[in-house]
Amino acid sequence: MNILIAPDSFKGSASTTEVAQAIRAGILEVLPDAETTILPMADGGEGTTHALVAASHGELFTTTVHDPLGRPIIGEYGVIHQKTAVIELASASGLTTLKPSELNPYEATSYGTGELMIHALNQGIKHFIICLGGSATNDGGAGLLQALGFRFLDKNDEPLSSGGLALQKLHSIDVSHVDPRVREAQFEIACDVTNPLIGPNGASAIFGPQKGATPKMVAALDHALAIFADCIEKELGVKIHNLPGAGAAGGTAGGLIAFLNGTLKPGITMVTEALNLENLIQEKAFDLLLTGEGKIDGQTASGKVVAGLSQWAKQYHLPVIALAGAIEGDLTPLYEKGLTSAFSIADGPMSLEDSMEKGKVLLQKQTARLFRLITQFL
Repeated sequence: MNILIAPDSFKGSASTTEVAQAIRAGILEVLPDAETTILPMADGGEGTTHALVAASHGELFTTTVHDPLGRPIIGEYGVIHQKTAVIELASASGLTTLKPSELNPYEATSYGTGELMIHALNQGIKHFIICLGGSATNDGGAGLLQALGFRFLDKNDEPLSSGGLALQKLHSIDVSHVDPRVREAQFEIACDVTNPLIGPNGASAIFGPQKGATPKMVAALDHALAIFADCIEKELGVKIHNLPGAGAAGGTAGGLIAFLNGTLKPGITMVTEALNLENLIQEKAFDLLLTGEGKIDGQTASGKVVAGLSQWAKQYHLPVIALAGAIEGDLTPLYEKGLTSAFSIADGPMSLEDSMEKGKVLLQKQTARLFRLITQFL
């Protein structure tokens, strides 16, 4: 039997590689002669760098950059296929780089992510995958762009300070100092939201509160991003105010689109393309695909790994079984996308903490049980 094992991580319990290895151990416990291929997966959010590097035997790079409040930290990115940099905004500019008491979207900057991009440019990279999940910023990507050489000036031609609120003083944009290598590079943006840059469904209103914004701050930040968008339209001729997806990561998606000609793609689509999944499925002639993630519910059908892989597999009439720590709600949308069935790894009544602690053991045990059943039909 030829089996593709392509799970997401079980966040807080096991990495995508650990999940895949546990599933593989369960298969081989029952079918020691089975042929297995491990392909760590992600949906374009946090953890995508490690998943893509592991799946493609790529390389991780670290360098000193600045966190959202301008303090030095160690940032990380990956290079896959020796030509593509995978950079997560969360690495240098994410919520996890700050204490809850430090969250301040007025001042938080995405500058550190731009520093990671400069480091990758120094490695000769010309193709970038930018993953936007988990940002602590609401600066429209201005900090990131400043690191690349873009200058945002006030009415006195003085550079703006860092952070989202500073954009309310934006008067003009100077592109004369931009790193010339930026113009030669291609930027793809993993984005699974459709929020516009501004307004009641925009970056500030929807995502600002989780970054520490009060209602008063949300209004001020939304106004600042509107000024940012107005200036972009005036000087670049690009209108991003209501562009679907532009509000992702505090408007960073909008900034990447306007200044770097970035292309928005669903995260799972970007990952499957980067890993050449279609070619792998065609070449290997798999009999079964095993995938999974920490929780499968009604939201899973919207851009998550299980949904994306089920759609891929459906084209090739490949059965898909998903394992999860918990399964809730109506899975009909997933079945319509191509999922064959889903199973919880929970071993009787147990707390979430207990389930997460024993995640790898439970994955192996449930996989073995599943294959004891499957072998009866081989």
